[in-house]
Amino acid sequence: MTDLRELLAFNIKFHRARLGISQEKLAEHAHTAANYIACIEAKRRFPSVEVLEKIAYAFNIDTPELFSMESVQIDSINGLKEEMVGEITRIIADYTTKKLNSLKPKKIYKKID
Repeated sequence: MTDLRELLAFNIKFHRARLGISQEKLAEHAHTAANYIACIEAKRRFPSVEVLEKIAYAFNIDTPELFSMESVQIDSINGLKEEMVGEITRIIADYTTKKLNSLKPKKIYKKID
């Protein structure tokens, strides 16, 4: 990811998710329009330095952090963790199913006299 628009969009989405706020709430805190935030996140617009500063202030971060690769790495790690948990869950489910299938009751025949 080397495109500044893409990196900015990713980081804004990341920090919104981190804080659990909507585009509307971010726009309110940054004193801008929600559709403008949506355009930035969609990589259709690139904000001025003033707007970048307001967005960073709303996130309580330094402005350069909006272009940091750190959140990309964190997101990649979180994605990897989710993938690993999914795989481990699948392995356990497969093992459990096989184990339960091997424990099925055997037919018992009783000799009637």
